[in-house]
Amino acid sequence: MPKSRMRSYLIFTGTGPILVLSTYPKLTDDRLLEKLRYKGIDRFIAYQVDLEEVESVYPQSFKQARDDLEDREDIRVLDFNGHQIMANFSVDSLGDPIKFGG
Repeated sequence: MPKSRMRSYLIFTGTGPILVLSTYPKLTDDRLLEKLRYKGIDRFIAYQVDLEEVESVYPQSFKQARDDLEDREDIRVLDFNGHQIMANFSVDSLGDPIKFGG
């Protein structure tokens, strides 16, 4: 399987934000959406976050997740503590939102 390009997303869900790493081609990939639905996430607003910034804030967990995702398409949660996530990333630096769910 060819290596997928890694991406990081800040996903705002009904229960709060989560920060994830993903090797799926896009956040709205059906396989990724199925994994989110399995966790009870069927609607969200998300933003792609700069990988270098994520790595600098979460060096240990980033390395673990990156190594775990090598040569596979999947997703790993780096952080689910909303207060911590919001303290670590500026909302002003986020780009255009990715919206999913009616």
